[in-house]
Amino acid sequence: MGHLNLPASKRNPRQWKLLDLVSAAFFGLVFLFFLLVFTPLGDSLAASGRQALLLSTSDPRQRLRLIELIEAGRHPQQIEACSADSVDHMPCEDPRRNSQLSREMNFYRERHCPLPDETPLCLIPPPNGYKVPVQWPQSLHKIWHANMPHNKIADRKGHQGWMKEEGEYFVFPGGGTMFPEGAIPYIEKLGQYIPISGGVLRTALDMGCGVASFGGYLLKEGILALSFAPRDSHKAQIQFALERGIPAFVAMLGTRRLPFPAFSFDLVHCSRCLIPFTAYNATYFIEVDRLLRPGGYLVISGPPVQWAKQDKEWADLQGVARALCYELIAVDGNTVIWKKPAGDSCLPNQNEYGLELCDETDDPSYAWYFKLKKCVSRISSVNGEYAVGTIPKWPDRVTRAPSRAMLVKNGIDLFEADTRRWSRRLVYYRNSLNVKLGTQAIRNVMDMNAFFGGFAAALASDPVWVMNVVPADKLSTLGVIFDRGLIGVYHDWCEPFSTYPRTYDLIHVAGIESLIKNPDSSKNRCNLVDLIVEMDRILRPEGTAIIRDTPEVIDKVVHIAHAVRWTAIIHEKEPESHGREIILVATKSFWKLP
Repeated sequence: MGHLNLPASKRNPRQWKLLDLVSAAFFGLVFLFFLLVFTPLGDSLAASGRQALLLSTSDPRQRLRLIELIEAGRHPQQIEACSADSVDHMPCEDPRRNSQLSREMNFYRERHCPLPDETPLCLIPPPNGYKVPVQWPQSLHKIWHANMPHNKIADRKGHQGWMKEEGEYFVFPGGGTMFPEGAIPYIEKLGQYIPISGGVLRTALDMGCGVASFGGYLLKEGILALSFAPRDSHKAQIQFALERGIPAFVAMLGTRRLPFPAFSFDLVHCSRCLIPFTAYNATYFIEVDRLLRPGGYLVISGPPVQWAKQDKEWADLQGVARALCYELIAVDGNTVIWKKPAGDSCLPNQNEYGLELCDETDDPSYAWYFKLKKCVSRISSVNGEYAVGTIPKWPDRVTRAPSRAMLVKNGIDLFEADTRRWSRRLVYYRNSLNVKLGTQAIRNVMDMNAFFGGFAAALASDPVWVMNVVPADKLSTLGVIFDRGLIGVYHDWCEPFSTYPRTYDLIHVAGIESLIKNPDSSKNRCNLVDLIVEMDRILRPEGTAIIRDTPEVIDKVVHIAHAVRWTAIIHEKEPESHGREIILVATKSFWKLP
């Protein structure tokens, strides 16, 4: 049979076009169904829909409503992950945000925190390939490359012994710009001039520390060095230090006092830190003087000490030290060592820098968002004995009540009671809470509400270091913590902390709700959800949080712990303790981005 050929004018093009569209739509829907159900794209799209609510900051009321639902346990979904490019995010040291600020005195590199309503409510993810960190003491010498795959320092500073890449590790030979042969021979050289061994020196501040090898190798001498540096072109130097298990945090000596009380450090060290000590009428030298304990030592290695083409800067540095009556101990190559006088400054005197004593109303220990002063702190402004040589040697000083405790009413009695209380509590923690204290699994520890540092003192024999945080709006007890040979900072927990994500193995807090309360009323200044999300940011995967508070507060914390993907167990308090406290022990889960 022959084919029937219709003229073109007799065909029905509309019918065929409509059928094509219906067929294409059907097969497209089937394909999309399989794509959403059987591939990760479906999960991703669903997550992005939920995340739109969690990350929305355009309406503060919506954010507040979400926080209320999480605290009440009426929000069944977990808080979503932040984007992959946020793995190293520090909210208050965000270069994208801060780059628009003034460059004067490095103001733009100091802390500048976003308002809570401007902060996405999401969890910082670990980088791709992240592993549980190498344990102490092996971590002093090597860390996983995947945990912070930033090769800039290794590429630029490897020839100076800072660090280098070897296989799946970064390794740290122990060198630095001013000690490329290693920190150990450098420390031995310093030991010819200052009492490195024997417990006379305990607390040290390492300024512009690089990867903190100096502080790391001081530990075997019983000296606890807190290293700091800003987030700069070597953006991960403090992150490397913390991953190695060395005490460190992010800070910039710019326009404000550093967040420490007066006369805290037995030793202040700068190895090519490039701080212009004599600039702005010696403002930065004056700040170092505020922090250095009477009778303590100042060590500066590198420019401008006997440095080519820096004769004037070197002469000015010596002139400022003379004006403050610092004793010159030694000039060895490009290293200078001074000793601060143990008594009141020899000011007022005739000096070309216009240095004067602060008036007697100045509190040299007030240091939270406090602008640098161009006057020298009076040693007599802080009562008591706290000069190097007059306080007990380490480790005896950790249990001795320092005279600064008397700044608090009944301070000596409170100090001794606090020491006994935490010694008893730590026995309970070890025996009953299944926390890995005393093992290599815990190295970096934070106490968010430290008071006199009793928790850290009870851990003094463990292979840990503790960042003791004294809330800025509470009693100023941080000086006592330094006097007993421990370290810490002031901080307001309604703001993010100045450290990288995944810093701490263990975070401890007694009275968590007190950290967000207005001290003059019963109202909250911020909320528990944002606080615990910040704790999650700085806690390592598989790390532990121990939280003590009333049952009502812990009930809220349990809801939030579920939202941030923690596994939480509630324990009764120690039999000897009074009050209504209970204890929550939570473990951060090790989750990864899809």
